[in-house]
Amino acid sequence: MIAPLLAVKDLKKHFPVRGGLARSQVVYAVDGVSLHIDKGETLALVGESGCGKSTVGRAILRLFDATAGQVLLNGQRIDDMPAGTLRPLRRHIQVVFQDPYSSLNPRMRVRDVLAEPIRNFGLAQSHTDLTARIDALLDKVRLPRDAAARWPHEFSGGQRQRISIARALALEPEFIIADEPISSLDVNIQAQIINLLIDLQERFRLTYLFIAHDLAVVRHICDRIVVLYLGRIAEIAPAHELFAAPLHPYTRYLISAVPIPNAAAERRRKRLPLVGEPPSAIDPPSGCCFRTRCPIAKPICAEVPPPLISSGSGRQTGHVVACHFPGQF
Repeated sequence: MIAPLLAVKDLKKHFPVRGGLARSQVVYAVDGVSLHIDKGETLALVGESGCGKSTVGRAILRLFDATAGQVLLNGQRIDDMPAGTLRPLRRHIQVVFQDPYSSLNPRMRVRDVLAEPIRNFGLAQSHTDLTARIDALLDKVRLPRDAAARWPHEFSGGQRQRISIARALALEPEFIIADEPISSLDVNIQAQIINLLIDLQERFRLTYLFIAHDLAVVRHICDRIVVLYLGRIAEIAPAHELFAAPLHPYTRYLISAVPIPNAAAERRRKRLPLVGEPPSAIDPPSGCCFRTRCPIAKPICAEVPPPLISSGSGRQTGHVVACHFPGQF
């Protein structure tokens, strides 16, 4: 059996906070997430704002230390690795952030934005080699080479995101975390960036963790989808199976919000409104964390946290769900 490129095991990230009277509290941002990503795969991590998606990505990147759990890259633990040992491995994991307006240094020309990681890791043998690498990066993201001499503020949002993608490619990584990379862009530009990411994956055998709140977006780029709710996994399934036969009530509501590209069908269909607000991550509900908004919740849902189990065809396809009554809507 081939080991996954990345494995996350029972990841937890709890943030301590203080109240006005110095009363300590804890935000359970991520509370026991386990997932894996195979080489060449795109795994989507989706859910409402505040469900812990970006926290998972940042914990994998070691932008902060996890409270508990393990993160393994090519079978090697990186969550507790000393900074000096971790640094060479950072070449293999890169990130594209959500906001292209704040993720690029406005005081650096594009040339310097792309040159910085190359210089830091000593990948260029000479100035000529550095220039050739920068030109090649701009070619890969379909920007003109003369863009290297310009400042970030001279570009549109979509062009800036292409620069961010080029910077992520500068170290020739095998794994890229895309943290809501198109949510701040116009719809037509979103499609262009998605197509670019798909093309780059095919050309350079990249592996993606694609973080998003919109199922309509991930449907066209991902192989599998992880649905996250209040820091816990609600469902994992191949993309086509999740849309065809969702098993968790929360997933069903998310799919109901995805527009159908057919005006007549869109007018006819009945949307499923998701009532209420997500519970506080400081004081999550007992048992199933979705039960306070679930239309099929029963007493057991308040008493016993549902385990993540295979259901029906999931034994063959990897479709698993955390629900006491999967598919019973």
